[in-house]
Amino acid sequence: MNDPAAEEPTEAEAPVCPRHPDRVAYVRCQRCGRPACPECQRPAAVGVQCVDCVRESKRTAPRVRTVFGGAADSAAVNGRPIVTLTIIGICVVSWLLQLVTSGAWTEMLWFWPWGGLIEPWRFLTASFLHSTSPMHILFNMYALWITGQFLEPLLGRLRFGVLCLLSAVGGSVGVLLLAGDPATSDAWVTPVVGASGMVFGLFGAMLPVMRRLGRSMGQILVLLAINGAIGFIVPNISWQAHLGGLVTGALVAAAYAYAPKDRRAAVAWAVPLVGMALLIGLVVLRYSSVGVL
Repeated sequence: MNDPAAEEPTEAEAPVCPRHPDRVAYVRCQRCGRPACPECQRPAAVGVQCVDCVRESKRTAPRVRTVFGGAADSAAVNGRPIVTLTIIGICVVSWLLQLVTSGAWTEMLWFWPWGGLIEPWRFLTASFLHSTSPMHILFNMYALWITGQFLEPLLGRLRFGVLCLLSAVGGSVGVLLLAGDPATSDAWVTPVVGASGMVFGLFGAMLPVMRRLGRSMGQILVLLAINGAIGFIVPNISWQAHLGGLVTGALVAAAYAYAPKDRRAAVAWAVPLVGMALLIGLVVLRYSSVGVL
């Protein structure tokens, strides 16, 4: 007679998780059929899948993009705005360096029209500086965070980074173009700092983006009107940088928003090249108009 105990499965015969051989796993992946312990299980449309199958399916799945060219998966709620966070981090570190160096770091990077002629990198670097007042950097970083976490997933990191950099340079170019006569205007020798040009570029970018999405622009127009008025009411604020960044950001975003679907990749590479060429051309023309080039 057979022994019933001998027919019962032993612990050694129990299925185990391939990734964790010390764990018994009776639940199997719906895709590959292998056992998966609770740590390796991922919910699927039907049953569960193992982490390896989920990773493989993501790798082979076609990448869906937004109407602006950004990856649709990064446009999800949990998408992290890496470029936005990086710019905020750079600005915060730069501000701390301004404080600990007693202004030496500020003087090395700030912008003024005559300084930009000799050291053109100042057209960009001034956007990563702020006044020593915490309110200045807090306001700009808050505005950057609010607009960045909305725009970056839609545009994609490359396009958003280009938008930020061109807007920053465009703000300084606006200061140069609207500086007036160098013989009578103090604007040519007045240093300018702040990410406001970049921030206003993001404000400007919201207009074509919202229009392309078919959403109401009422709130962003009110925001622009309030912040634009502050530049004329509050002293020591460069409205010229605001205007330069606003126009630059709006034009860059419009190019991305209305690029034909089959030419989005080409437009993504053309915008930084054409944008920088136009900004450099305006700078050269302005300096030539005052007889220094």
